[in-house]
Amino acid sequence: MPEYLPTAPYRGTRDFLPPEMSVRTQVFGKLYEVIERYGFLRYDGPILESAEIYEAKSGEEIANQQLYTLTDRGGRRLALRPEMTPSVARMIAGNAGSLQFPVRWYSHPNCHRYERPQRGRVREHWQINVDIFGSTSASCEIEIFELIHDMLGGLGASEDMFVVRANDRNLLSSALTDVVGVTQEQLPEVFALVDRWEKYEREKLAASAEEIGLSGNQFDKLGDVLAAGTALLDELPAHVKDGSNLVKVLGSSAAGLIRFDPMIVRGLAYYTSTVFEVFDTSPENNRALFGGGAYSDLASLFTPQQIPGIGFGMGDVTLMDFLQTHGLLPQPRSEVDAVVIPVVEELGDAARQVAATLRRAGIRTSVPLEYRKLGKELGRADKAGARAVVIVGQEDWDAGNVTVRSLVTREQRQVTVDAAPTTVTELLTD
Repeated sequence: MPEYLPTAPYRGTRDFLPPEMSVRTQVFGKLYEVIERYGFLRYDGPILESAEIYEAKSGEEIANQQLYTLTDRGGRRLALRPEMTPSVARMIAGNAGSLQFPVRWYSHPNCHRYERPQRGRVREHWQINVDIFGSTSASCEIEIFELIHDMLGGLGASEDMFVVRANDRNLLSSALTDVVGVTQEQLPEVFALVDRWEKYEREKLAASAEEIGLSGNQFDKLGDVLAAGTALLDELPAHVKDGSNLVKVLGSSAAGLIRFDPMIVRGLAYYTSTVFEVFDTSPENNRALFGGGAYSDLASLFTPQQIPGIGFGMGDVTLMDFLQTHGLLPQPRSEVDAVVIPVVEELGDAARQVAATLRRAGIRTSVPLEYRKLGKELGRADKAGARAVVIVGQEDWDAGNVTVRSLVTREQRQVTVDAAPTTVTELLTD
């Protein structure tokens, strides 16, 4: 017996059959509409990049543990993109002379990370990236937070289904050094500890803090800082707060869009001030959905010109989990709206002519590719989700007519070929 290759996709990647692809198309189509209403323009870039840009900017976890790398025939080290931000930084830097800053760009790339597949994590995912480049105004933060609420609202989510938890790394650094007594050398390791704060038991956190060199008293103070919420701001120096866009957001009419949370730090190395994560509030899916932050000079690898920005990446896996948890996933679309059926095989050309008139009117229309009796074709049309059929019989066709039938109400009309699109449209809207 022949040995066949496996039909399953590579572990951590997914096949999308037409029904699931229909759901995804509807979901992401709605998100594109909302994003573009804010004036964002869509871009794309290569899936292969120099491995160096990720090793320099994406953080240790991605660069050392999750990067898919290869060497091409010219000896160049390349990587499958694990995220889009370094690529767009390269693109912005390379075209900075022709751009009018600030710019609003978005994309929807597929990304690859060598992770252990589990709920919410796979090895290939699709991610909507939204960025504003070329401005340090607090208005950028406000617009990003407004956009996030409108994007999720556009998918049917109410405000109680999610929360945007936001922090400023500069505020946290000040709290760690001025309140907890952390040294500058200890800051990177303490940031990593804070990033794990909600994921580990207290005993394990305390052990990690001791390894870093924090005393038991400092560890207790750290816990107090992370639980303080906005009260923490009262303990920080005025000059630190004056330089924080997040503080400006908290003092504006947009304050209700976010919740200040000192525990949000984000693991990517390029974030320099505001950072945020969007969480599902359902107990069934109480986890981070996506996040982002601000960067003061992401393009520094490519240009001496300082180009700040802020943005986020919304992955498809956690987004779909969120929509499923809250019953917000749309139903797959039917294959077609109408089917044109020839009564006899010789009328196949006539059926295709009628189908062409329906398609020109914007009606999704199919014609049987193989001849079958009328009864069988009516059953197949119903199964395909069509709501109307157009029956082409010999006598009708000779007279310039066709029969239009609703598969929902069973109403049937004999009309001219020219009137068929209008009649089908009327039946589809009944």
